[in-house]
Amino acid sequence: MTFRRALHEKENDTGRYPRGKFFLIAMLCSFSWYIVPGYLFKFLSTISVLCLVFPKSVLAHQLGSGQFGLGIFSFTFDWSVIVYLGSPLVTPFFAILNILAGYVVIVYIMIPVAYWGLNLYNAKNFPIFSTDLFDGHGQSYNVSAIVNKNFEIDNVAYEAQGRINLSIMFALAYGLSFATIVATLTHVLLFNGKEIYERFRASYKGKIDIHTKLMRKYQDIPSWWFHTTLALSFALSLLLCTVLKSEIQLPWWALIFACMIALIFTLPISIIQATTNNSPGLNVITEYILGLIMPGKPIANVCFKTYGYISMAQAVSFLQDFKLGHYMKIPPRSMFVVQLVGTFIASTINVSTAWYMLNNIPFICQLELLPKNTQWTCRGDHVFYDASVIWGLVGPKRFFGPLGNYGALNWFFLGGAIGPMLVWLLHKSFPKQSWIKLINLPVLLGATAAMPPANTLNFNSWIVVGFLFNFFVFRYRKKWWQRYNYVLAAALDAGVAFMGVFIFLAFGFTNVKDLYWWGNEGEYCDLANCPTVKGIQVRGCPLIK
Repeated sequence: MTFRRALHEKENDTGRYPRGKFFLIAMLCSFSWYIVPGYLFKFLSTISVLCLVFPKSVLAHQLGSGQFGLGIFSFTFDWSVIVYLGSPLVTPFFAILNILAGYVVIVYIMIPVAYWGLNLYNAKNFPIFSTDLFDGHGQSYNVSAIVNKNFEIDNVAYEAQGRINLSIMFALAYGLSFATIVATLTHVLLFNGKEIYERFRASYKGKIDIHTKLMRKYQDIPSWWFHTTLALSFALSLLLCTVLKSEIQLPWWALIFACMIALIFTLPISIIQATTNNSPGLNVITEYILGLIMPGKPIANVCFKTYGYISMAQAVSFLQDFKLGHYMKIPPRSMFVVQLVGTFIASTINVSTAWYMLNNIPFICQLELLPKNTQWTCRGDHVFYDASVIWGLVGPKRFFGPLGNYGALNWFFLGGAIGPMLVWLLHKSFPKQSWIKLINLPVLLGATAAMPPANTLNFNSWIVVGFLFNFFVFRYRKKWWQRYNYVLAAALDAGVAFMGVFIFLAFGFTNVKDLYWWGNEGEYCDLANCPTVKGIQVRGCPLIK
């Protein structure tokens, strides 16, 4: 409702500031400010108070680091850090509360208890929060030593080096992902199943709303447009799987299986996205499934995840854009053409940009060689690589099966199935308590689904900004919120985006060196990555005796 008002409310209403001028001013402010945390004074992007007060304490760094710890008293003045998880200004307040509850339980109860209290999975042998892979002695796992020339696992080398270990944050993140994906199906079935059925029946009876009536003046999209696009895309994918067998490693039946998974999950995940602005991912479950079927095939696993998870994610994004166009009364055929052309342009630019960066930026993605607080750390790519090792190369049987350390995490599947049932029964028992229905376990359990590669600083700042803005502005300035909220969110994002491009073109593209001074040397939490068990020596960390 608020979004529709923002789109259709008249600009010439007396006593109201024009949204166009408001957008321009907010964007210029965001643009002007971002050069400070984005280039001149990067310390403002991640300020960790505990690390500054206790520079030699491992515990203080683990608690205070916003990048590799729990992020206590860690904050930022960088909008790009806040919106790493998406803009908090456009997320419903009840969804923010669900994320806040889940985040606090996971990060500030489960993680500390598992790490310091139980030393679960020998957690103290490793950093508390890291996306790296470790051997049993707290050292980085030598993955290249267990890969043969066909990019498959060398079982003899693997047995010699031993099992791969994860940080406690990384391990529990996988368990929570198991629970989230099952909870999504259960929650949608219980809370939205009746509505889905009624909407489906109503679609055959011809019942339409006012927006659909207004859109009927435009020509609808012929079904064969969609069918042709689907057929061409599937044919090209099938060609890759059959012609480039050694490169892709994915058999044709696995491609069909991945497409079926995407088809099944698109509806329930779209409902969660539409009501909470949060979308559970299929990345872990697709990796798990093919890892069981085809262990030791990392490239096949990555391809299966792409066709299963990314196809669903793109479908949800496609539906979002069409819903926006529906409210804005844009001709459907124009939206389809723009989507199709935009896909070709974006894919070409993305591949070209990636190729350029990989060949022209020194030490890109090589954490041990990059300077501190650089933007070329490739957090998402590191997690993607580690996932290909865990699920594809080594396989889930050696992690979450009888041959691995983390088999108990499979119980999260059962917890994810039961949780929404308990909430539903509670709602039915106390129907007058409307707040019970707002408990959304897919969102609550998946509160930290983006972690890693996101970190606690991203979550802390996102939750604080979203909570304060939604609570205070919506409560005391509701009309202002309805009129300017989405405009402000878009303006802040646009300002950061334009300044980010300017910084790269002005300084990165022209090979101008970064400013090296104490304000650009990171968050000063170097000890956050240290183990805390006695007798393990890691470079740069004190030896605990």
